[in-house]
Amino acid sequence: MLQAIGLTSTPRRALPPLVDDLTFEARPGSVTALLGDPGSGKTTALRLMLELEPGRGVTYFRGRPLHRIPHPGREVGVLLGDLPGNPSRTVRNHLRMLCAAAGVPASRADAMLEVVGVAGLRDQRLGSLSLGMERRVALAAALLADPCTLLLDEPAAGLSPRERSWLHGLLRGHASLGGAVLFTTDDAKEAARSADRVVSIEAGRLVADQDAAEFARTRLRPRVAVRTPHAARLADVLGREARAAQRTVEIVEESGSRLSVYGSNCAEIGEAAFRHGVLVHQLADETGDAGAPSLPRARAGSGTPAESATPDDGEPPRTAGTARTARTGRDAGPASAVRRLGGPLRPLRYELHRVFGTATPVLTAVFVVAVSVVTALVLARVGHTAQNRLLAAWPELLPLPPAALGAGLLGALAFGEEYRFPALAADRGTVPRRLGLLTAKLGVSAVLALLIGALAVTADAAALTLVFGGGPLRTPAEWVSPAASWAGLLIGCAWSGVLASAVFRSAAAGLAAVLAVPVMVVPLVRKALDGPSAYPVTGLAERLRGLTWAQWPPEADRLVLGALRVMAQPVGTALVLSLMVLLCAYGFTGLRGRVRW
Repeated sequence: MLQAIGLTSTPRRALPPLVDDLTFEARPGSVTALLGDPGSGKTTALRLMLELEPGRGVTYFRGRPLHRIPHPGREVGVLLGDLPGNPSRTVRNHLRMLCAAAGVPASRADAMLEVVGVAGLRDQRLGSLSLGMERRVALAAALLADPCTLLLDEPAAGLSPRERSWLHGLLRGHASLGGAVLFTTDDAKEAARSADRVVSIEAGRLVADQDAAEFARTRLRPRVAVRTPHAARLADVLGREARAAQRTVEIVEESGSRLSVYGSNCAEIGEAAFRHGVLVHQLADETGDAGAPSLPRARAGSGTPAESATPDDGEPPRTAGTARTARTGRDAGPASAVRRLGGPLRPLRYELHRVFGTATPVLTAVFVVAVSVVTALVLARVGHTAQNRLLAAWPELLPLPPAALGAGLLGALAFGEEYRFPALAADRGTVPRRLGLLTAKLGVSAVLALLIGALAVTADAAALTLVFGGGPLRTPAEWVSPAASWAGLLIGCAWSGVLASAVFRSAAAGLAAVLAVPVMVVPLVRKALDGPSAYPVTGLAERLRGLTWAQWPPEADRLVLGALRVMAQPVGTALVLSLMVLLCAYGFTGLRGRVRW
């Protein structure tokens, strides 16, 4: 059971809340519609339930709030927003990545594509899908882990009437297996036809919480749909008879051959048409517009388009009773249980799918290598550049070399992309789950940074040798310390991007944090380290060896001293300090007991 208690949004400044003390429930085994006009707070209410929006109140999913559920993807399936993921990612890769996040086999992706009817689009890019196909893919993502509860924001948007019927059958099948379904809509007729219960809100407040039959009886106006080739003549006849009998009847001309008559019934209209010799092709009772039963003031005669009822898009008329009939068969979806994997999340598999599901790493590496080669050739042509900076393509005027900027960019995309596309977000749930995902992101970004750095140095050396021969390059007497410095710089930039994008929830902010290290932090560190030290630090390696349980060989002192020498440099010290600050900030913002997105 889903129970929403006291949901209240907390907007900035002095604006009124979009959702104000909203309380309702969605029972298992039934479909619940959250009905409201555009801007009434339906989407904000869903975001509050999912802890994506700051606010007050609590939502219980089978007795537990979302942040206390170890496997949230298995408990709640979500369709929220128009963008399911990166537009350059293929449909199959997107779903397989989410399978790794939910801890279900990758084969589940193909099975869900079959269920939602888009198996033929598995190799299409998300950005090339129509709105209706995008909705189907998002629904497949919501069903991947066979969740107990479905939260769907406008699931029928962009679907044809036939697709809407299929969708409602799918939701009905999920509810018939004991699941709870909550979807938002602004169409009162859709809510009455497809839901068991209708929760109506207005301006973020609860207006009514009713059974669908009661909602259709008290909040929707019954009407008679008439199809006749003589619509104008029949409208005039019905209007004259209503005025003669002093009855209140509203007649709305919806098309050249269709009338909607409020305040009458099929028998009266059929008898009037027979008496006046008007040919009638169809008479059917329907459910019309929403509104309180005492508010509509009907009149005799023909209505204007603004007052007309919305047509049913060609669907056959349905009563509230038939609308709630459970659909079974192929539309209900598979009823078999999903085989679970060992853990709630396979972070490394998820991260690899996320990184290599697009061409971003390859394009970044190609661009970085090209810029690095050109910069190295220009520096060699000008001269007066140290060999280490020449191989790194790092002129004095630039804050960072191209390879470090590329590493920082890929690191910033690690979290920034997920905040841009919420369907990719996988670091919800318990703290160990989020720490596992952070570790995977740090590890993958470090490997990518080292690969980019190695490619850049190799390409620079090859280009310099090809163009200038062996002139600019000399065999180094000491290569361990420069290599360690280069690796530390690349990994530090990548990790700064990862942590900063996680803290500030933006890839641009992550890249800005990478650039802030040499531009702002390094000058401060240089000023702090300027001048002689009152106490020398000689013999530090020997003292560190004495603190360890296992005695390392004396040859390892060179590596320790090299690492300490790298950290003692202003750039190294600035990176270490920045990483420590960002890690503490991530622990405060990302590992809190209550997750805010």
